[in-house]
Amino acid sequence: MPKFLVQASYTTKGSEGLVKEGGTGRRDAVEQVTKRLGGTVESTYFAFGDVDFYSILDFPDNVSMAAVALAVKASGAIQTKATVLLTPEEIDTAAKKSVEFRPPGT
Repeated sequence: MPKFLVQASYTTKGSEGLVKEGGTGRRDAVEQVTKRLGGTVESTYFAFGDVDFYSILDFPDNVSMAAVALAVKASGAIQTKATVLLTPEEIDTAAKKSVEFRPPGT
């Protein structure tokens, strides 16, 4: 099952909602939307700085993660970035694949 690191920054509208329902309310909302699309939440954290929220999510496929990202961004409350995470074993498999690549200008 693909694993994603989600980083989110709240807009003013989103921050107001966070203050109103709290961190546990937002964690529960993430768990609900993830579960509805067949996924699971591995972890959820809030932070200081440019990124307000981090979560590691498992989804059955990339399309499910894309659907969530589109819905969240369309709300106007949160700007997100999702990064696909690979296991060391997946990197081992990738390293063994034969790839012919011609760098620019060669």
